[in-house]
Amino acid sequence: VQLVESGGGLVEPGGSLRLSCAASGFTFSTSPMTWARQAPGKGLQWVSSITTGGFTRYADSAKGRFTVSRDNAKNTAYLQMNNLKPEDTAVYFCSDDKGNKGQGTQVTVSS
Repeated sequence: VQLVESGGGLVEPGGSLRLSCAASGFTFSTSPMTWARQAPGKGLQWVSSITTGGFTRYADSAKGRFTVSRDNAKNTAYLQMNNLKPEDTAVYFCSDDKGNKGQGTQVTVSS
């Protein structure tokens, strides 16, 4: 199993980023996918999940600003993040339903 996150970077408050999670080594279309983040000095925080059928859930901090999606043909999950805030600064991880996760991608929101 391999999960590779990408798309992070430095963005100003109010900006947007689209994270990607490229999956391999398992049947992506049959696995719910989850995004979580870890801010400096803090624990892992759940951000959003998407089921195999496309049903989505969001943490309160992400509602109205983040959109999770998946493309089963490309074995990739996405997290579109809009109106980013400094408190969104963290390493973002994707994981499958077995708890496997990637190395993460750094998101820094700062002016």
